[in-house]
Amino acid sequence: MLVTICIGSSCHLKGSRDVITKFENMVMRHKVDKQVELTGSFCMGECAKGVCVKIDDELFSVIPADADTFFETEILGRIS
Repeated sequence: MLVTICIGSSCHLKGSRDVITKFENMVMRHKVDKQVELTGSFCMGECAKGVCVKIDDELFSVIPADADTFFETEILGRIS
């Protein structure tokens, strides 16, 4: 599964670095590095909401405070 996190200026200001760090930690904690590939991208066109995260072809907005819950629900939920 490909998970792309926006690192463009708007998402950076909204905490994309924190989201990336939390996702990296969750990948290691749950030992899903073979199933989940994290990558970065510049603007994905959803600047107004939160940090733009794309799972395969589906776009989401994530705030750093909800990143762990999002990972468990949307990412782990899809590979379990």
